[in-house]
Formats: sequence, C-alpha cells, structure tokens
Amino acid sequence: MDAWNDEAMKQFQSLLETLDEQHKNTFQNMHQGYPRETLVRFLKARDGNVPKAHKMFIDCLQWRVENEIDNVLARPILADSYRSVRDSQLMGMSGYTKEGLPVIAVGVGLSTYGKVSDKYYVQSHIQMNEYRDRVILPTATKNHGRYIGTCVKVLDMTGLRLSALNQMKLLTSISTIDDLNYPEKTDTYYIVNAPYVFSACWKVVKPLLQERTRKKVQVLQGCGREELLKVMDYASLPHFCKDSSKLTKHNATMNAENCYSLDHVFHKQLYNYMKQQAMIMESISQIKQDSFYVELPETDPDDAKIVKTIEIEFRKVESKNGLNNSLNGVAVKDEDNYYPNTSASANTPIVKDTHQGF
Repeated sequence: MDAWNDEAMKQFQSLLETLDEQHKNTFQNMHQGYPRETLVRFLKARDGNVPKAHKMFIDCLQWRVENEIDNVLARPILADSYRSVRDSQLMGMSGYTKEGLPVIAVGVGLSTYGKVSDKYYVQSHIQMNEYRDRVILPTATKNHGRYIGTCVKVLDMTGLRLSALNQMKLLTSISTIDDLNYPEKTDTYYIVNAPYVFSACWKVVKPLLQERTRKKVQVLQGCGREELLKVMDYASLPHFCKDSSKLTKHNATMNAENCYSLDHVFHKQLYNYMKQQAMIMESISQIKQDSFYVELPETDPDDAKIVKTIEIEFRKVESKNGLNNSLNGVAVKDEDNYYPNTSASANTPIVKDTHQGF
C-alpha cells in the first residue's frame, strides 16, 4: 500500500463506525472477509482523497441496498432470454493467470446486443460481477493462500465497426455502474485483434483517461498470443487467442472451448449456482425469477467527453475510408428517448464499456 494510505485508511475506517445494519450486511458481501483491501480500492479510485472515497463507498452501499444487489445471484434470467444474452453479450472466463488471477474475455467487436431488453444485459453483467467477487475470487484466494481481489481482461476488438455507436448508451451505463460500484477490480486490460478504427480512436482517447487507467491498458500485436503466454498458460488463453488450426472442428467441443458459450464450464457453473441460490431463496421468501431492475447513475462528465470523442473519431474514419456503414441514425441518442428494441418504460435500465467491473 502507498505510504499515504496508512493515515488515509485510519481516517476512512473511523468514518465507517456509524454504518447501519443494512449497510454492514451488504459490506460483508462486498469484502468477503477482506474489508481493508476493499476500502483500499475506493481510496485508489479517488486518489487517496478520504472524503471523496467515503462518499463513493457510502453511495455504493446505498446502491446495493436500494437495488437488492445482495439477492441478484438468486434471480437467474429465464433460460431463453439468458441464451439470447450470452449469444449477443460476449463475455466469459477462460482460466487463470500464472499468479492466480481470473482471466476474463470480452468480445467487444462482435457483441451485438439488441436481442433482448437492455435490462437483461445489465442484470447479467451485475450477476457476473457478483459471482466473480463472491465465488471466483474467494476461491482463488483460498487456493493460493493469499488475497486475490482482481482479474485481468482480454478485450477482443475483432469485428469492431461503426455500428457499435448504436450501443454506446448501453455500454456507457454498464461501465458507469462498474466505475462507481466495482472500482479497481481489473489489474490489466489486454487489447487484441485491434482494427484500424480502434487504433484511430485510441490515439485520441488515451490522453483523456486517468493515468492509473492508462497504465493498465496494453495493446498487443494481433491476437497477442505470445505476450499473453508470458502471464498465463495456453489452456487459459481465450479461444480467440489460440491457434485456430489446433482447435477441434467438432461443434460440441468447439462450444466447450468458446468461453462465451453456454456450454463452457464457466457459464454452466454460474447459471447452476444462480438456480441453486434461487431455490434456497424461494424456500424462505418469494422472489420472482426474471425480475430485476437497477436504477442507473448519472454519467460522469469526463466519461461523456470520451464518448463524444469516440463518436467523432468513428465519423472521421467513415469519411476518410468512404465506408458503406452510414452513421445516419446511430449517433449517440438522448438518454430520455433511447429504448431500442423494447417497449421499455422510463424505469428500464440502459446500461459504457465493461472496463472497471468484471
């Protein structure tokens, strides 16, 4: 821990003595036996400023209580909708690094969304965050005999197109939830298979990021296999980083190797865990399955600036290359009128990039 954190931590901890019972209970679900390490994350997220870190922490606890986040793992999305989520929100866990950190793969470029109501994408993302924090990381900590509280992410940019702007509101909101409620959970972001459109955006977005975030991002050549093998074994590489000639052509086996697929062991274990939790919860109280709504936070002004910069750069790429993917109709829309592919009401969640969370 940084030297300034010793005194800051004492101040921070002294402010927590007045927590009520609800906030104490949800904090236990957050820290999983490591309260100090959890508070450090909030201090880091606010650059050691104790009042700001304390406000962020209290706001997070209140968000968890108001949205019943402690029960989210007992609310599995109904099977058909869940399959649609997994087919279009490409995310999964492929293994562990040599140091024991979970490896999370995200198909940024090929995720299409739009197959179900946005609320299900929000719900699934939060469930994966909570499963990571309450099951995956505590298990890794126990297995390695030392605290493991972060993961690494491999972000696959394959297929990234101008149409991605269609989902900017959804992704911005998801990332805002992560930034405010799951800060400092990612050790390193590895960017792979980056097309020109990403490279063009990265040059102008990078200076806008906070220094601690910039230091975490590594843009690798191609699929990044050689660099990633320095930090993880071949078996833990996401499927899109492996040698395609070595992957079996048998559909069932390919699905099992694809960490986005419902047939992958990670998603099987996650969904089975949620069903078991639902059965336990139903035995003591009635909670309607498939019913979960989250009140979304206001987008940070700095994040809004980044989103606008990305939109401008995408337009420049379109103009420069004369691409056919017209941006007409896919500009970032006013939030109050943005409910794609649903009959959503004003209470339906719209959720930025999956960076700070899972």
